[in-house]
Amino acid sequence: MGLTPAMLPTPSPDFWNGRRVFLTGHTGFKGSWTSLWLEKLGATVSGYSLAPNHEPALFDLLAPFANAESTIADLAEHDRLRTVLHEFRPSVILHMAAQPLVRRSYQEPRETFETNLLGSVNVLDAAKDLDGLDAVLMVTSDKVYANSDAGVPFGEDDLLGGHDPYSASKACIEIATSCYRDSFFAPRGIPLATSRAGNVIGGGDWSIDRLVPDVWRAVTAGKLPELRNPESTRPWQHVLEPISGYLLFLEALAERGVADPKALNFGPLPGAPETTTGEVADAVAQGLGHEHGWVQAPGEHPPENKLLALDASLAIKSLGWSPRLDSATTLEWVAEWYHDFNEGADPRALTLAQIERYEQLPAATLQAS
Repeated sequence: MGLTPAMLPTPSPDFWNGRRVFLTGHTGFKGSWTSLWLEKLGATVSGYSLAPNHEPALFDLLAPFANAESTIADLAEHDRLRTVLHEFRPSVILHMAAQPLVRRSYQEPRETFETNLLGSVNVLDAAKDLDGLDAVLMVTSDKVYANSDAGVPFGEDDLLGGHDPYSASKACIEIATSCYRDSFFAPRGIPLATSRAGNVIGGGDWSIDRLVPDVWRAVTAGKLPELRNPESTRPWQHVLEPISGYLLFLEALAERGVADPKALNFGPLPGAPETTTGEVADAVAQGLGHEHGWVQAPGEHPPENKLLALDASLAIKSLGWSPRLDSATTLEWVAEWYHDFNEGADPRALTLAQIERYEQLPAATLQAS
């Protein structure tokens, strides 16, 4: 199968310049990249999130952000969330805040449901009577699907599920969003949708218990990274791929005035070769100058699905969105960011440069076979 390279739609300054955006999770890895891209597009942003829980933290390295305010608070604080939201009066809401780790969800199942499900419900509840709202997008996960480890890419209409507390909490958000859309948002003509992205990697992620940060920490300490499941596959993608999809989806929702589609997957190019956890670790470690990639982590580990794939065909069809980076290029960009950071480069300049490079890229392609 082959695809002809073509310039793709990029988030539009005409849409975003001056637009008031309420962004939850803005202090996180993905939220920091989103905040910088929104700044570049000219948006006015109100961020709402907990403070970063690790050092270094990309948000702190990229700050200060222009035309942005930041509220450090918990989504559980419903009254405060509602006050901040209504005083800011956004036209767009992008909800990304979450407890994002499967292993932590086994250790803290109740807290995971409180953060992911009830936190999301608090956002929806605070926004349901907000005036001047053009679109709302709730970011969930590729793990919302009932996964039997068959390796078949999931489409948006496939059965929701989740064996672990993290995955189940994200699937619950999908159901809650559907309820709020039908009961409150659709009757007011406000499009409310969800987005499910694959495993996101990129420069500046120092989160605990994530593959690329764990590889970076091990390599910079002169150690071999330890992997729990080196043969597992995930829909790996550069952080800019889903962010571009979120912003384009919000543009489309606002312009259409209805939630059409109601949910979209953002993942690798359909038919792209699968990449294992071990292959990702090898590429990043070698890009940082380490001869050896990883070793098997000792001990018992909580169960995780071995195979996971997303079908992003609907996003390609409905938005004109497409992945721009194949797997090899994604890993090159990730390793390059960390390498240059280790060499003393400015993280804001590194991040902005990759955003600008990304905007100029054509669609990724598959070679004819």
